[in-house]
Amino acid sequence: MTAVESPLTHTWPISFDDAKAARSRIAPHLAPTPLREHPQLSQLVGRGISLYVKHENHQPTCSFKIRNGLSFMTALTTAERSRGVVAASTGNHGQGIAYGARLLGVAATVCVPAGNNPDKNAAMRALGATVVEEGRDYDECVQVMLRIARDEGRVVAHSTNDPRVVAGAATMTMEILEERPDLEALVIATGGGSQAVGAMTVARALAPNLEVFGVQAAGAPAIHDSWHARRRLTTPRADTFAEGVATRTTYDLTFGALLEGLAGFVTVTDAEIAESLRTILATTHNLVEGSGAMGFAALPKLADRLAGKRVGIVFCGGNIDIGMLEKILRREI
Repeated sequence: MTAVESPLTHTWPISFDDAKAARSRIAPHLAPTPLREHPQLSQLVGRGISLYVKHENHQPTCSFKIRNGLSFMTALTTAERSRGVVAASTGNHGQGIAYGARLLGVAATVCVPAGNNPDKNAAMRALGATVVEEGRDYDECVQVMLRIARDEGRVVAHSTNDPRVVAGAATMTMEILEERPDLEALVIATGGGSQAVGAMTVARALAPNLEVFGVQAAGAPAIHDSWHARRRLTTPRADTFAEGVATRTTYDLTFGALLEGLAGFVTVTDAEIAESLRTILATTHNLVEGSGAMGFAALPKLADRLAGKRVGIVFCGGNIDIGMLEKILRREI
């Protein structure tokens, strides 16, 4: 782990008004996703926890990041749309950008790591995006994205460091609290932090007592470790099959808010994520990817804090590739 010099002062990245504006922009294109109780999951968690699941795996791209992509794309000016956009992604953000680009007739390029989830790559191409496979992981893809933006004059659609993206993520918690204003905690997978920061932004306005907890993969713990160390750290590798959260660093726009606002932060191993995924599939018959299983995987580690409370988790994505799913079902992970 390597320390990175950074001040701990920050400005909150978005306002509740930003979230409301994002919702107005994307509402014509996206219906609210279900918030459901799954009694078997609640029974398995125990401790008197009442569990509510936000089904972002039911989105058109099977991920909450369609909110981020549509919020970003619909906020572009006519001049920006004419330049086209470029993003870096392991797939879900890229699909959200590609979906919005197709809707609005904008050219989109998405940079993904070499060896990226092939199903996600195919989905982005089917939506009309040009997919560039270069770099060993997401963080290297960011550099490829910046090079293409510079060389081709494209608008950068960063998956985290853009207020329009984070405002899109906030719309999810707006929907949750409209259905369950009495919710007491949310447990959210954290890769860049848009989900969690969006949730905290909405909670500050609508439900100040709502606690937001972060969960990160143990093999990619940069933001978790930075949060506990109270300074920004990077890791040399991001080793997890949950590619949606496979990041090696913190992000300028979200880290300060995560530091200030999260009620707690835990990690889960790949084995724990895989077991969570198998449990979710067996009890709810919902398919989730690694990141989508992480909220449930974290509950045993937060049980003392959450006992007796109304708790929300998010099936934030369902885009697991067949080969990885087979390995998990064979208990090879």
